[in-house]
Amino acid sequence: MDYEDRLDRAIEETPDIDAGGERFAVPDTEVRVEGNVTVYENFQATADRLSRDPEHLLKFLQNELGTSAHIDESGRARLTGEFDADRVEAVVEAYVEQYVTCSECGLPDTRLEREQGAELIRCEACGARSSAG
Repeated sequence: MDYEDRLDRAIEETPDIDAGGERFAVPDTEVRVEGNVTVYENFQATADRLSRDPEHLLKFLQNELGTSAHIDESGRARLTGEFDADRVEAVVEAYVEQYVTCSECGLPDTRLEREQGAELIRCEACGARSSAG
């Protein structure tokens, strides 16, 4: 296989990347307080948009907010304690920075991988690999 064939193959396998800033937007957090519980209404939609396992995102929320939580049958996160939308949104933004955007190119075209017990972020746009967290 010569250089041109390898280059053509690499271009075919590279995902299309739209340079527009509107391509990736995290949904606004929709939270409401029910007594001593904060319900994150669009938690599942957020996890889906980030292309991350909801349990991974929930664990990060629990650690950052210093609380316990679970995902109910309708995909909402129920956090023990009272947290306003701004606080939850700040934690989600920290998650995006740590586990979603590429540290090299800044694009969100990444996936989490485990290699020898270490959690890595692999960028599908530029091919970079970096440690997560």
